[in-house]
Amino acid sequence: MTRAGRWITGTAVAVLLLLGGLALLAWRLLPSDEALAAEIGQRFEKASGIALRIGGAHWSLRPIPVVVLSDLATVQERPITVRRVVVRPQLAALWNRRIAIDAVEIEGAVLPRTSVRAFRGRWQWSDAATALAGAWSPAEVPLEHLRLRDVTWIDRRDIGLAYDADLRFDRGWRPREAEVSRRGASPAARMRVEREGEQDRWRVKIDVGGGSWNGDAALRVLDQGRMRLTAQLSPKGVDIAGLVGAFARRNAVEGRIDGQTELETEGDNLGEMVRRLHTRTRFTVKPATLKGFDLAKAVSTAGADRSGQTVFDELTGTLDTQSGDDGIVLRYTGLQARSGLLTASGSATVLNRRLSGEAAIDLVDGVVGVPFKLAGTLDEPQLSLTGGALAGAAVGTAVLPGVGTAIGARIGQQVEKLFGGEDEEKEKKPPQKPR
Repeated sequence: MTRAGRWITGTAVAVLLLLGGLALLAWRLLPSDEALAAEIGQRFEKASGIALRIGGAHWSLRPIPVVVLSDLATVQERPITVRRVVVRPQLAALWNRRIAIDAVEIEGAVLPRTSVRAFRGRWQWSDAATALAGAWSPAEVPLEHLRLRDVTWIDRRDIGLAYDADLRFDRGWRPREAEVSRRGASPAARMRVEREGEQDRWRVKIDVGGGSWNGDAALRVLDQGRMRLTAQLSPKGVDIAGLVGAFARRNAVEGRIDGQTELETEGDNLGEMVRRLHTRTRFTVKPATLKGFDLAKAVSTAGADRSGQTVFDELTGTLDTQSGDDGIVLRYTGLQARSGLLTASGSATVLNRRLSGEAAIDLVDGVVGVPFKLAGTLDEPQLSLTGGALAGAAVGTAVLPGVGTAIGARIGQQVEKLFGGEDEEKEKKPPQKPR
């Protein structure tokens, strides 16, 4: 089997487990329920090095072949748990010593991130296939239908989000059609994928935040079986609050997004492709509201008071996201905002909800380029002048209140940069990993 043909199997621990249960059923030919549970647990541990407890197992051949496992849990500090799995094998394939499954259903799974990461590097395909399937060979389409219900992913912040999914496969583990949704999200957060004939191209339809994020995706197999996935998507009328709220997040900006998104990733398997995922979105939000910041007030008080909010006629910029072992880095560049009172520009970086960046604010009455730095977290963002800019503002206030304050702040910031005043701040930031 090529690398392209095992992009799901190498990382989907639950599916491997179920395939192992089917192989065991055929290998032993009518085992007892207790023997079935014991053998699956032993084969799972041999393949992964992590023990598995199975509360119950049952199989039958009539009216249709089925294997049911219940109350599964890995032996880890925070176990991966599954309430129920159902495997529906093809009876004819059993007699021909082939692994062919009509459907796999997984219900009530809980996947803590740290526990899932413990499997990284443990699942070598040849070893796992031997341990779980023995001498049995996979059919052209080993699994036709995968159905997930109430599967919860617990992230690094210990936030659990539940998902439902339905996937139907063609040869080579290519999804023929798929639907993934955030369970209980309102408005709906749902992605649907439809394959274009036999090509490695898919139509992508995303409903989120009361709008759409539709487009096309393509998969290429590179040298030595490495895979490259690209996509072009177009967000239209996506409400930011509804988008981030669907994933238990909050954002300082309110409004609806329109724009263009480019997605790319590359890897030998699904896990690596997820870890290397990069997106770039050029966006427009019209109008946009900046919650928690009255920028006009911040300028007039040299950052001493910024309480309130700012309504922009338009906000534009580019958002780059890069997945990594430490989380997803969000980089906002080329930010431009305008309203009847002011214009603003800047850039920002967010990692694990920690915020850093800078902005310059111009008032329509001629006050130009008042510099501010961004810090804090997305939950408690901070907007303030740098040390040099603050000192310059004080001098400007003494010489010429109002306009002099802003000009002094700008000059103070430039003098600070000239003499390396930002080095200390840079040293405090964690180094960014190369892409």
